[in-house]
Amino acid sequence: MTREAPDADVTEDGLTTGEPKTYAAGIPGIAASLQHGFAEMGVVRTARTLRIINQREGFDCPGCAWPEGQGKHRKAVEFCENGAKAVAEEATLRRVGPAFFAAHPVAELAERTDHWLGKQGRLTHPMVLRPGASHYAPISWDNAFALIAEHLRELSTPDEAVFYTSGRTSNEAAFLYQLLVRSFGTNNLPDCSNMCHESSGAALSQTTGIGKGSVSLADFEQADLIVVVGQNPGTNHPRMLAALEDAKRRGAKVVAVNPLPEAGLLRFKNPQNARGLVGRGTELADEFLQIRLGGDQALFQAVGNLLLRWEDARPGTVIDRAFVDSATEGFDRWAEHVRALDWDAVATATGLPHEQVEALARLVAGSDRMIVCWAMGLTQHKHAVATIREIANVVLARGMIGKPGAGLCPVRGHSNVQGDRTMGIWEKMPETFLAALEAEFGVPVPRAHGHDTVSAIRAMRDGKASVFMAVGGNFAAATPDTEVTEAALRSCALTVQVSTKLNRSHVVPGRTALILPTLGRTERDAQAGGDQFVTVEDSMSVVHRSRGRLDPASPHLRSEVAIICGLAEALLGPDHPVPWAEFISDYDRIRDRISRVVPGCADYNSRVRTPDGFVLPHAPRDAREFRGTVSGKARFTANELTVLEVPAGRLLLQTLRSHDQYNTTIYGMDDRYRGIKDGRRVVFVNPDDLRDLGVADGSVVDLVSEWADRERRAERFRVVGYPTARGCAAAYFPEANALVPLDSVAAESGTPTSKSLIVRLEPV
Repeated sequence: MTREAPDADVTEDGLTTGEPKTYAAGIPGIAASLQHGFAEMGVVRTARTLRIINQREGFDCPGCAWPEGQGKHRKAVEFCENGAKAVAEEATLRRVGPAFFAAHPVAELAERTDHWLGKQGRLTHPMVLRPGASHYAPISWDNAFALIAEHLRELSTPDEAVFYTSGRTSNEAAFLYQLLVRSFGTNNLPDCSNMCHESSGAALSQTTGIGKGSVSLADFEQADLIVVVGQNPGTNHPRMLAALEDAKRRGAKVVAVNPLPEAGLLRFKNPQNARGLVGRGTELADEFLQIRLGGDQALFQAVGNLLLRWEDARPGTVIDRAFVDSATEGFDRWAEHVRALDWDAVATATGLPHEQVEALARLVAGSDRMIVCWAMGLTQHKHAVATIREIANVVLARGMIGKPGAGLCPVRGHSNVQGDRTMGIWEKMPETFLAALEAEFGVPVPRAHGHDTVSAIRAMRDGKASVFMAVGGNFAAATPDTEVTEAALRSCALTVQVSTKLNRSHVVPGRTALILPTLGRTERDAQAGGDQFVTVEDSMSVVHRSRGRLDPASPHLRSEVAIICGLAEALLGPDHPVPWAEFISDYDRIRDRISRVVPGCADYNSRVRTPDGFVLPHAPRDAREFRGTVSGKARFTANELTVLEVPAGRLLLQTLRSHDQYNTTIYGMDDRYRGIKDGRRVVFVNPDDLRDLGVADGSVVDLVSEWADRERRAERFRVVGYPTARGCAAAYFPEANALVPLDSVAAESGTPTSKSLIVRLEPV
């Protein structure tokens, strides 16, 4: 049975606003989960599917990378509202097959919204758009692979091809994808990390020697202070709220640092206990610092300054001198730099009163076990890497790494974005990995660094790349500078999208375009060697199994592994030394190779079959060793303070998610926590700023971003008076991605600066 998809787009005409919520989850969260499930899957399929999300013999939720507890009994319900929505979207009964494409020319589909496109259902057949054609048409798998191989062989150099990856890709598929790309002869492997936590990886690699967080879920049970910075877990990582609730019940303090008051950090009504269903729930944030966008670097420099001051007054009571002296370097230079801090600049950058800054510093100074968490609110600024290095400075000064209940915690959004990087999806993998890959397979692999996401767009724009392939994701909607990106994709000779559902990237095609439909995380993966499972890595370095149980949406679907291997056979030929066909039949054979190439993955097949998988090694966390730095010690850094300057009459805008979306997937048109119903083209502005600007609450404006090369415009946004920080505004992506200049990126990481856009509001 299939279900009908919407015939028309939902417009903004019916948009209404209400008061923001002061709590997250509760009965409304349960109702929303079931509503989405029943609408997409029906009652029986909903019950069958939701009960195995995040269970040991089920599948890993595609909604985020928050971990499950190690060695613990799992609850019958191990998912959140947005996890349920993500699964409902994938396991929908709606279908998009050849008849759909025959009825809808690409030009018509390009006028549809992201929400409408996603609601049409699961892709069922490989489809091709030929040069000059108006409609996609069916193509066989063999012909599709041959077409891609033909285009790739015609390139003057492999570096004229770009191979993108989304974080939904399994470890097995990611490992084979990078092997295929490097066997072809390029390191052009941009991925979604380039747009989210690349800044975290850069900063942590420089300071601790490993670009991953240093905490486990068990650390949340022992922490006495948890600082959540630039993160909205109520929408983006809802299962984190349960960990924060448990920490609060054990006596921990929670501090929220964010420009917007977010319901999930105010109060959590846990739907799995009576307090959440019929009581008030749990107050989470003991302190809320409503910081100005981009002011987090100044805040942590100020905390460092106060820690040093108090250490001077009472030597040996604030700074962990034993740890600093034995395990770190650069402390004196950092201390000298931070002691000279300009407090007027701190006030301007943060917008916070001195008393609030000092209150946070006193909590940090008095803590025995502190975790600092962050997400894209920190990573998408010009000075993002420096900001995260400042967090590391404070954590190192207090010795809050490599001991229970303490550490650095970048919270990843996509379910296997960290695993993709572990498996080699990176344009500049280290020599040790490349040498091991070469030795294992007997194929030469290139050493020259490839394109990240932004440089890949530039290469396509400038005619230096003409083939684009994406395994998962929605590149056109996820990336910055929408007009430039779409033009770059359309200029390609060939675009290839490996996808489960229709999205914007399918309707911004190259001269030839392919859509290759793949299995979802929820579906059974039957190969010649029997039913297969895949593996993923969560945000805390735990590698575990994921096995779908539903029948595939179409008999014409192939797994990502089978698609990659099928293309490899067509491109590289039968004499290539990699046994691609063997890998399709039995994924254990892939994991055997992973165990010999990827550090920390020895004996992969047996370890991943244990009930909770295994934890990858992390020397700073496990042994307070910092082997990844040049000196073998953790590094303090002195960072020039950045204070964002905004001209009069302008605002500092950030892009963000609504509660009814996951990355570029739009589940619905509401944002329950922020009081928005039936619309997405809204801009949140402090009422005092609206008064000063002479803009009426509820009026319609164009958003215009100002950058050195030119202005960019996003049309017709409803103004919503909202209690965000003064001088700051917010709008949803992907609608606001058009405002992000391609060349406005974070120093050292190249991440688009989607959280610090200078804009003006132009009344329509």
